[in-house]
Amino acid sequence: MAVAVVLPSPKLSAQTQGTDVIRYGDVRHPVYDKDGMVVSSNFLASEIGARVLADGGTAVDAEVAVGFALAVVRPRAGNIGGGGFMLVYSAADGQTRAIDYRETAPIGATRDMFLDSQGNVDATLARFSHLSAGVPGTVAGLHLAHSQYGKLPWKRLLAPAIELARNGIKVSYDMSRALERSRDRFSRDTSSLEYFFKENGEAFSPGERFVQADLAWSLEQIAEHGPDAFYRGEIAEKIIEEMEKGGGLINAKSLAEYKPVVRDPVRGTYRGYDIVSMPPSSSGGIHIIQMLNILEYFPVREHGAESADNVHLLVEVSKLAFADRSKHLGDADFYDVPSNWLTSKEYAGELAAGIDMQKARPSEEIAPGVAPDKESVDTTHFSIIDRDGNMVANTYTLNLSFGSGMSVDGAGFILNNEMDDFSSRPGAANAYGLIGGVANSIEAHKRPLSSMTPTMVFKDGRPVLATGSPGGSRIITSVLQMIVNVIDHEMNIGVASSAPRLHHQWLPDVIQLESGFSPDTIRELQRRGHAIRGSGFTIGNVHSVAQQNGYFVGAADPRRPGSGSAGPTTLRD
Repeated sequence: MAVAVVLPSPKLSAQTQGTDVIRYGDVRHPVYDKDGMVVSSNFLASEIGARVLADGGTAVDAEVAVGFALAVVRPRAGNIGGGGFMLVYSAADGQTRAIDYRETAPIGATRDMFLDSQGNVDATLARFSHLSAGVPGTVAGLHLAHSQYGKLPWKRLLAPAIELARNGIKVSYDMSRALERSRDRFSRDTSSLEYFFKENGEAFSPGERFVQADLAWSLEQIAEHGPDAFYRGEIAEKIIEEMEKGGGLINAKSLAEYKPVVRDPVRGTYRGYDIVSMPPSSSGGIHIIQMLNILEYFPVREHGAESADNVHLLVEVSKLAFADRSKHLGDADFYDVPSNWLTSKEYAGELAAGIDMQKARPSEEIAPGVAPDKESVDTTHFSIIDRDGNMVANTYTLNLSFGSGMSVDGAGFILNNEMDDFSSRPGAANAYGLIGGVANSIEAHKRPLSSMTPTMVFKDGRPVLATGSPGGSRIITSVLQMIVNVIDHEMNIGVASSAPRLHHQWLPDVIQLESGFSPDTIRELQRRGHAIRGSGFTIGNVHSVAQQNGYFVGAADPRRPGSGSAGPTTLRD
C-alpha cells in the first residue's frame, strides 16, 4: 500500500485511488484537468500540490509544497538534506530559467580526500560517512524559486508537510521494504536507527504509523524563518554539531555561504521542436540535446519503438554521449565546459557518420571527442503546470537511496552523499559506475556533476511537455526515450511513460533491458554484437505533464509504487 496520511487530509481523487497497487507493466492512462496538473512519485504529495493550485497558487507554489511533502512521505529521496535542479517556465514572458540548487563541496574539501595511502578510492568514506555530505541546497533552492515566482504565503506551503511529519504517516509496503534493505547503512548512525526503526530495532511494518517529530520541528523553523533557519539558525547549529561529532567538513561558513544559482538553460531543436534542459552542473541537458542531434540523422519513426533497429541506435548514441561525459562535463563555474561544441549539429553529424546500424561498436574503441580550442564554455522528480500555463520540472536527490544514511541528530533529516558524485580519482567509477576526470574533481564550493535532467519541450513557442526522472546514470537515457516516444513514435505521455526502456552508459559495455522487449529483438541485438543484461529491474521513473486539446495532462510512471497525478478539479471534497 502507498504512504497515507493518518490525519484528516484531502481525500483521494478517483484518478489517484488505487495507485498503490499499480506495478510496472500496467499502462496507466493520463489524468486530465482544465486547471493544472501535478505529477510526483507519491500520490499524496501530488494531491497536496493540486490543492495549492486549487487555492490559486502558481506552479512554483505547488512545487514548494510538493518538495517539502516528499521530504516527509519519501525520506529515501525527498529531502531537505540534499539538492537538485529545476526548470521554471513563465507563461507571462515566455522565458524558461534554470535554478541550480545542487549541493556544494564544503570548505576544507580537497581533491584527494577519499583516497587511501595506496591512492585507491575508499568507497565507504566517499558514500557512507559524514565526509560524503555536500552542503544541502534544497531549502535555499525552493525558497529562491518561491521568491521569484510564488504567490501564496511561504508558511501556507509548508503547512501540509509539517502536519504529516507531526502526526504521522502510515508506512507503505514499499517504504517498509526499503528501510529494511538499508538497515546496514543506518546501523552506522545511532540517530538514523532511532528515526527510522522502532525502539526494539525492528523495521516499521506496512500500515504502522511513522511519526517524524524532529523533522516537523525543522520544517516549522523553515516555515517561520525561511532559509536562514537552515543555513544560519538553529538547524544550522545542529548540522554543525553533527559534523563535529562525525568528522564531517560542513561548518558554519560553508552553510552561510551556500547560494543557489540561476542559469540559462541549454537549448536545442529536434524535428521542429525546441528542447530546453538543465545546464552544468547537470550533464543531462547537454547530452539529451547531443543525442537528439545525432538521432535526427536517422529515420527513428520508421524503426518502431521496440525494434532491434531502435534499441541498437539508442545504444550507439548513448555510448558516444557518455564517453564525452567522462571528460568534458563538470561544474561550469569551475571548468570551461565546451557546451556549444557538444550540442552543435556539426559535431552530431560527425558522430552519426560513425554509427553502423548492423554492428555494435565496442566501448573500448570509443574515446571522448576532442574539443576545439576554448569556446565562449534514489532521486525523485516532479512536474507541475498551472492554469496559466506556467510549468516547473524539478529533480532533487540525496544521491543513493537514503543518502549517506547519516541523520542530523535533533533535526530529523538524512544527509546526502553527493560528494561521491565528484571524481575522487580520474578514471575511477562512482556508485553508478560512471567514469569522471579532472573536470569533475573535488574542490571547495564546487558542485558535483549530476545526471539529473529536468527537461521541457516546446512547439512554436508553446509548451508541449515537462518531464524528468530519478535513476542515477539511467536518468539521461530515460528522459531521452520519453522525448523520442512522444515526438517520433507519437505516444501519449501515459503510454510513453510505460513503454519498456533500455540503458547503456559506455562503460560497462552492456545493454540493460527492462522486460517487454521481444525475444526476436534480443536475439537480433546479440547478433549485432551487443552484450545484454537481463530483466528483473526497472529503469527510471518518468513523471510528466503536457497540454492537449485544452486540457492539462499528467502521467505518473507505473514503475514506482504510490506515484500519482492530480489536478485541482479532480480533487474531491
